[in-house]
Amino acid sequence: MAAAALGGGSRRAVREVLWRPPAPGCWGCAPGGKRYLLTEDDIKLQEFQQMKVAVRNEVHGNKDPYFKSMKEKLKKNGIILRNELKNLLHLCQTSSDVELARKVIYRYHEQNGIKALRNFKFGPLFMRLCYELDLERPAVELIKDKNLRGFFSESTSFHILMTMLFKKGHFASALEVLVEMKKQGIPFNKETYLLAFAICYKLDSLESCKVSEKLLEEAQLKGDMLPPRVFCFAVATALKQNDVALATFYCSQIMKTEDKLYNNLKVLVQLRSGLLEEVIKTLEAAVEVDIPPFVKKIEFSEQVLATVREKVEENPDLSARLGDVYTKLQASGRITMCTLEDMLFQIPSSKKTPAKLLNQKQVGYQAAKPLRSNLLLE
Repeated sequence: MAAAALGGGSRRAVREVLWRPPAPGCWGCAPGGKRYLLTEDDIKLQEFQQMKVAVRNEVHGNKDPYFKSMKEKLKKNGIILRNELKNLLHLCQTSSDVELARKVIYRYHEQNGIKALRNFKFGPLFMRLCYELDLERPAVELIKDKNLRGFFSESTSFHILMTMLFKKGHFASALEVLVEMKKQGIPFNKETYLLAFAICYKLDSLESCKVSEKLLEEAQLKGDMLPPRVFCFAVATALKQNDVALATFYCSQIMKTEDKLYNNLKVLVQLRSGLLEEVIKTLEAAVEVDIPPFVKKIEFSEQVLATVREKVEENPDLSARLGDVYTKLQASGRITMCTLEDMLFQIPSSKKTPAKLLNQKQVGYQAAKPLRSNLLLE
């Protein structure tokens, strides 16, 4: 299965672990909190919905004659033209419409093969449709179907599907799509790695930790550039598995040391390593730096600071120093109620001007089920 395809573990053992239901409890996030990974620039759902309105206007809001003509073409084995499939995908509004689109996709691919796809990529279009209508099953079936190899020939299709599965809390299925992407030889990019490491973090198992470790090794061997947040997810995943040594190593790989997520993770790694003196020094160093007003200050999570307080309360000297530095952090506005998980999943908004989605759908990740985490524990 997943880890086996990525280089680790037996198929049976991995399946048992990856499909294990999440344990109760949650690390630092309120139920129903939004979780973001990819931006609208990546998903492009708004553009898709705007095009749907344009195509619907072309048929004067009546899609029935168009659908009837496509059914006739299927019955008579007629040639499916590129624009016909394109319009059909933009006219779909229901799951039954998507079922017709599936049949047309198979016929189009059978008639045209991979060559026709060089001019227009239908994969992302179909995935955006499934994303909008919350239809992950046909999306997974088609992307895995060997008869459609080449139809989903770019990373975007896989990213949208993994996003949809992630949003629904189907983390094991999302990992299987990642494995399928690798199996089909689709090159990984920074968005792929970001999704992959977020999925492994959410799975919160020994096997998923091994998967992220293997992925990181492969990426570094290939010389792929990884976003700092990938390493942050790796640190968090290792900590959740109580592998402090691995978390320390990943933390050392992060170059963007002025980032607040990095500094909060660094404090946790030091804390879990028993380096209480270093923890206090890290916090003290943050308040001693004179930062210009226009430069964003490093903030520390109240959640992390509360955990530090619990660890040092039996040491009067360190407890007093923590009290002093806490007061300074608070006075300078460097304490945030954001949890570590909030920081992990929050990224800058889309570069484009935000537009109101036609169906009010948020391009984000809903925390599907509370997950066990021991990041802040012994």
